[in-house]
Amino acid sequence: MNTRNTYLMNTLYLTNGRVITPQGEDDRLLFCDGLIADDLCAADCEYDLEGDFLIPGLIELHTDNLEKHFVPRAGVSWPAGLSSIAAHDVHMIVSGVTTVFDAITVGEPANRRHRNELFTASLDAIEAATERRLLRAEHFLHLRCELAGDGVAEQIAPYMECERLRLLSIMDHTPGQRQWRDLDKYKTYHGLHGTPEEEFAERLGMLQTMQTKNASKNLEAIVNLCRTRSLPLASHDDTTEDHVRENVDHGVSISEFPTTLEAAREARRHDLSIIMGAPNIVRGGSHSGNVSATELAKQGLLDILSSDYMPASLLHAAFLLPGLTGISLKKALETVTINPAKAVGLDDRGELAPGKRADAVRVKLVGDVPVVRAVWRSGQRVL
Repeated sequence: MNTRNTYLMNTLYLTNGRVITPQGEDDRLLFCDGLIADDLCAADCEYDLEGDFLIPGLIELHTDNLEKHFVPRAGVSWPAGLSSIAAHDVHMIVSGVTTVFDAITVGEPANRRHRNELFTASLDAIEAATERRLLRAEHFLHLRCELAGDGVAEQIAPYMECERLRLLSIMDHTPGQRQWRDLDKYKTYHGLHGTPEEEFAERLGMLQTMQTKNASKNLEAIVNLCRTRSLPLASHDDTTEDHVRENVDHGVSISEFPTTLEAAREARRHDLSIIMGAPNIVRGGSHSGNVSATELAKQGLLDILSSDYMPASLLHAAFLLPGLTGISLKKALETVTINPAKAVGLDDRGELAPGKRADAVRVKLVGDVPVVRAVWRSGQRVL
């Protein structure tokens, strides 16, 4: 392999691989000035894929992985925001993700109050790292709005003109409904087993009171703010057909993590893009006891995968889907590339097609585990 200018060349000819294209599979691809090109121009350099896969750069619409780098252990806050975002960025790149929507929670009312403190710190770190060109992936903002929280609309309003903000979602994690219909699952997740019943009832009452006070007014304000920028709006943890229909009335176009088959079917009837968690695929089920992502995929009710809390799960789940559901690898990879791109209006990426951005990942299968061996963003190698 000629390694001249591997990181800096304007054109690069990738050969001897399994290149996943919109038409199927090819054995070569050409990068030219940061874009996918046809074979009409000569290349500065040739790169031998050695039989490995070449796939589009992954697009992640919902990850809270950044939180782990700000709070690496319960009760421990990491003071260096730039190092946190840089470490998170590398974590995404080595997972094959070239476009990442960092999901920042606004208005957390439960026992994760550190999220309120992280809101500004996270946004400042992303902006500072981007300005200093420290990031290998391209980072956008996904503000997750907890409807039961205090002052949510007021917190997000100053950021509505931020160009990096490309997605809003509405969610309600009040126990007793949606994701936490099963209070036993809620107790397990939050480490509340053993809590005296009187104390748990007090906690439950407090959270439900906050929901009654805040949810409706927050929802109206957030929907109005979203419309000012024509931003895509996602719902979170829809459980019933009514949940879906109500959200469609509010302009929702993406259904994140529907918890039941009936909600997913209703989302499909309204042409919503359906997102499920890649960890759900890899682990074989939901950690909250909700509907299986694999079951939804078998029924044609899965459009997009999200790594959520585990970046490596995105690529792994996509490669598992063909064996679990019978769909083609090309179709499976669309759940982590072109489908998320379309859902948020990024029409310049998501597939290895002429004119699209040269975001690509070299993948070697080791057994049934896909391993990232190289990553390019806009034709420049970043891993």
